[in-house]
Amino acid sequence: MHKTAWLIGELALAGLATASAWAQQTGPVGSIYTCVDRNGRRLTADRPIAECADREQRELAPSGMVRRHLGPVLSEQERAVVEARQRKEAEERARALDERRRERALTARYPDKAAHDVERKAAIQMVDDVAATAEKRIVELRQQRKTMDTEMEFYKKDPSKAPMVLRTRIAENEDSIAEQQRFIAGQGDEKRRVHQRFDAELAHLRRLWDEQRGVAVPGAATPASAGGSR
Repeated sequence: MHKTAWLIGELALAGLATASAWAQQTGPVGSIYTCVDRNGRRLTADRPIAECADREQRELAPSGMVRRHLGPVLSEQERAVVEARQRKEAEERARALDERRRERALTARYPDKAAHDVERKAAIQMVDDVAATAEKRIVELRQQRKTMDTEMEFYKKDPSKAPMVLRTRIAENEDSIAEQQRFIAGQGDEKRRVHQRFDAELAHLRRLWDEQRGVAVPGAATPASAGGSR
């Protein structure tokens, strides 16, 4: 008796498992699956069609209405390609959003050319101030050199007899002047870089200002062109 009850229980569990697997495979009761296989044949079945595993299938209700679209079953390699493409598209969307945020911040900071010119002038003035400090230092060094030259007058006939300390001070003074002169020349290069940066930024701002005013920008995508012809 116990053995019979055990067999009945096992059969019941097996029946439940089979019914569950069938429900998962076939979807809602009464579903119809249809697709066109690689040979152009339209196939219909009451469960997902193996011959169309590599292409889209439609699941239909008994009324003929589409319940859902089933995508192709992808291999691991194909899935990796799709995921990589999706990641790239997400990164591009994030970059585009970030670029728009930067553009909004830029136009908020510089609502017009006058505001941009003010900051350009301030940036150039900072470079000029640094160069002026170096020029002032050169004046000081040359004043110090005059004192050293006066001391060297005693050794005009034979400079090699001048004290090593004095000769070292003169050499250091010459090196310091040369260093300041190189620094001033570098500030000239820096001014050119500042102007180039502001020129490029101004060109970008002109396009953004035109967009804000609704002026057509050459090369910019308009809603009509972005959406294509209808």
